Amino acid sequence: MDEALFLNDVKKKMTQAAASYKGELSRIRTGRASTGLIDGINVEYYGSISPIIRLASISIPDPKSIMISPWDLNSLSSIEKAIQKYDSSLNPSTDGKNIIIRIPQLTQERRKEIIKQLGKLSETIKQEIRNSRRTFNDKIKEFEKLKELSEDASFKLQKRVQELTDSFTKEIDDITKNKEKEIMEV
Repeated sequence: MDEALFLNDVKKKMTQAAASYKGELSRIRTGRASTGLIDGINVEYYGSISPIIRLASISIPDPKSIMISPWDLNSLSSIEKAIQKYDSSLNPSTDGKNIIIRIPQLTQERRKEIIKQLGKLSETIKQEIRNSRRTFNDKIKEFEKLKELSEDASFKLQKRVQELTDSFTKEIDDITKNKEKEIMEV
């Protein structure tokens, strides 16, 4: 058994969990404009459904607005409808060439709700990381039973998996604290 490859697999699995968490966080509204707010929007255009990013360029002209500039002006109304359908709290307006979405300020109550959701999401990701640890520790114990690993090597490998788990859990906590701070900023 190649321990370096094994640890690389553990790290890869946990990195994927952290990356998916970061992706989810980019979709959470903080009162500040972010392209992540509209990443998941699909637009029906000429009979097919396409992600908004394929139909337009997206920019952040200031911290409170998102500008969408369609490459084909005929898609303007389709994009606008898709945005309204995706999230009714996003109010797109158009000037004939671009769509501008103004991001409203969040109320204190809404901020607290978002932080609760954030806590649940972070706990889900940390649970996923702990499940990965358990899965890999089970594999280590199986290798030990098959005499492919000594008891000492098994112990050291499990310790390294625990260190990786702690490291990724701390990373998730740090990311969550930063996002909470961003959400509570007025």
